[in-house]
This record gives sequence, C-alpha cells and structure tokens, in this order.
Amino acid sequence: MNQINPELPLAGTTILVTRAAGQSSEFCQLLQQQGAVAIEMPALEITPPSSWFALDEAIANLHTFDWLILTSTNGVDYFFSRLQDKGQNPHILEPVKIAVVGKKTAGSLAQYGLSPDFIPPDFVADSLVEHFPEELANQKILFPRVETGGREVLVQELTAKGAKVAEVPAYQSGCPSSIAPEILEALQQQSIDIITFASSKTVQYFYQLVKDKLTLDKLEKITVASIGPQTSKTCQQLLGKVDIEATEYTLGGLTEAIVKSQTHRQATL
Repeated sequence: MNQINPELPLAGTTILVTRAAGQSSEFCQLLQQQGAVAIEMPALEITPPSSWFALDEAIANLHTFDWLILTSTNGVDYFFSRLQDKGQNPHILEPVKIAVVGKKTAGSLAQYGLSPDFIPPDFVADSLVEHFPEELANQKILFPRVETGGREVLVQELTAKGAKVAEVPAYQSGCPSSIAPEILEALQQQSIDIITFASSKTVQYFYQLVKDKLTLDKLEKITVASIGPQTSKTCQQLLGKVDIEATEYTLGGLTEAIVKSQTHRQATL
C-alpha cells in the first residue's frame, strides 16, 4: 500500500466526491496526487433519454444545421454513440461547425477525431453566447442535452439573438436510489472534511439523498467546495453555505481551489 507523503498539501484530508458513477476517477486521482483520501459517493446517474426519436431525426438532418453545441462530456458521448448506432461516421459533421463549453468537453470531442471551431473563454454556457464568433441571427443550431432539469438560459439567449435552436434529449440524469451506509455514517460522524460538487444537480441529488437522514448542523464542520457560481448558488439554497469556489470552472480548478484553501488554513493554525 502506498504511503501518503505527509508534506503534500491535502495530506490527512478526507474528501467526498459526488460525481456520477464512472466519471469520478479523474477527480479522485487529482485529489490523491495532493495527498487527500478521496471517497466516492455518486450523487448522479447518467442514462439514455426516454426516447431517441428527436435525436435520431436531428442526426438524419445534420446537413441542415450550421452549428452543433456541446456543453458536457455526457452530451458528447451520448451524441456520438447514437450517431455511430445509426451507422454514421463522426466525420459526417465536417460541414457543421462545433462549439463546446470547457476543455474537458473538447477533450471528449477529440476522442472522435474532431476539434471544436469555438470554445468560449469562460468554461460556462453563458459565455458561449457572449463570445459567439458569428452573428447568431438565422443560424440553425443543434443542441443535444440532458432530457430534464438542465438550465434554460443558453437556449433563451441564443433564441433572443435570432438563432433557431433544435434542443434534443441525448441523455438523462437522475438521483441514485440510496446512499451507501458507510458514507452516511462518515457524514454523521463528521469524519469527512470536504464535500465537493461539480454541478448543481449533484448538490440537488446529494441533498435529496441525505435530507431525511442528516441534519444540516452535521454539515457545519464539513467544508463545501463548488466548481463554479451556478453550483455555489445551489449549495447556498440547499445546504446553507459554500466555503470554497473554483476560479477556473474545471476539476483541476476545483482541486487547485481546495489546495489553496487548505494551505491557507494550515498557515493560520
């Protein structure tokens, strides 16, 4: 068993990771490299949409779109998986320009041999409209997205600028049926130092999983760390606080913010 270097900034820190099952390993590794003990508690389940009809229709008419917008790795993976299921090669998209939000989404796109034509400077969807490289009036845009519960701001802003947006469900996200007993006990015993949230939905579903089993005063001594402003807003609404917010809205940025906070805390003890 590898010994943790006690000089690493997060040595002795136990951190709860609430990302979806199968998507938390990269973040756990980033935290472990800084000396943390990372515990996985998936607060999100990603599944196919209730119907493929709208996405299949869009795939059959890809040539009619000017832009494809992808705002998450889930959107990329489910869109291209369905594209291939329908017998299409990813390079059918070459006449269509692609905009993505965030480096991680761009990285997922690269796995299919494609590069984005536009990435907004800030890793949030709102920045996409503000910095869009072309006039949006009359642009026909395909937006594969989560089936329910996603933010509506992006579509509203694109539409307000005159774009014609086809929203199609590409995947669904939901709340797991239960929380592992050992995780609940760790929260009740306050043996977890930091809880991390990488999306508003993970906050919502975490709260749904613990609200009848854990009083909010149990969270008072546990640090709440958020990946960005929208997630922080949900933390404040449901958990009553947010202690750390990343300045770069990525998993690396969240890790960096946690390290900075813990280093400052140690220096003031």
